[in-house]
Amino acid sequence: MSYLSLSTWSLHRLLGPLRWTTWDGVGERHIVNEQSQPQVLELLQLPAEAARRGDTAVEICHFHFPSTDPAYLDALQASFRSAGVRFDTLLLDYGDLTSKDPKRLTEDLALMRHWIDAAALGGARQIRIVAGEAHGSDNTALAQSAKYLLELAAYAKGKRVSVITENFKALTATGDHCRELARLTGSEVRWITDFGNFSGARKYDELDIILPLSVSVHVKAQYDEKGMPDRPEFERCLDRAIASGFDGAYVLIYDGPGDMWEGLARIKTIVETRLEEAQ
Repeated sequence: MSYLSLSTWSLHRLLGPLRWTTWDGVGERHIVNEQSQPQVLELLQLPAEAARRGDTAVEICHFHFPSTDPAYLDALQASFRSAGVRFDTLLLDYGDLTSKDPKRLTEDLALMRHWIDAAALGGARQIRIVAGEAHGSDNTALAQSAKYLLELAAYAKGKRVSVITENFKALTATGDHCRELARLTGSEVRWITDFGNFSGARKYDELDIILPLSVSVHVKAQYDEKGMPDRPEFERCLDRAIASGFDGAYVLIYDGPGDMWEGLARIKTIVETRLEEAQ
């Protein structure tokens, strides 16, 4: 049965510093650049706050983790358990499975395994791995991505974590490329459909391709300067998800201006209304 979930990206101006991972090609190593942000809420406090607001599940972006030490991850899992909220997905935003640089590829795979370990210790059900940054029309890149996604999925399975991917970044920028990657990985790798990551005349047809493959949907609207969503366009995307028979997490994404909790509440109302009307 479908349910609503909350992404920490929707609160990125409230959860403290953003810790962006990048590749230093000169030093051939990963570095983390910290972007200052206000900290109104600590990550360990989020499950209880989500529960207070009626949310039952959360996705956490990797750059919101202040630590991946086992003690911290154990405390995070305990905070979810205490709040009665599920830690659905750890969203790893970094990594290129299609890199042609052997050193970077080796280091990226090691980093991905580290975050799979973190997902397991923190109690996440699944981890989103970026499929790759090469253009999806390169069949070699699609094959390379599929190979490593399957290897990571096998590694994660041993830790009771699922690997999923998304229509996110260059390799999966079109529905056709997503479909081919899905064919190569089969049922071992499921998907997130993000409403905002397809564009152009074929956007809605492309959503139809991956919605049946997805365990969650990032319900992302387009916003005006006051943070008000383009409701007709947003509802059109929601209707495609409903019509596809999607039966997973509708993950609320607010990245507009103004108060983030208020922005989340606006789109939450639209999603709840649309789902009720569809019943």
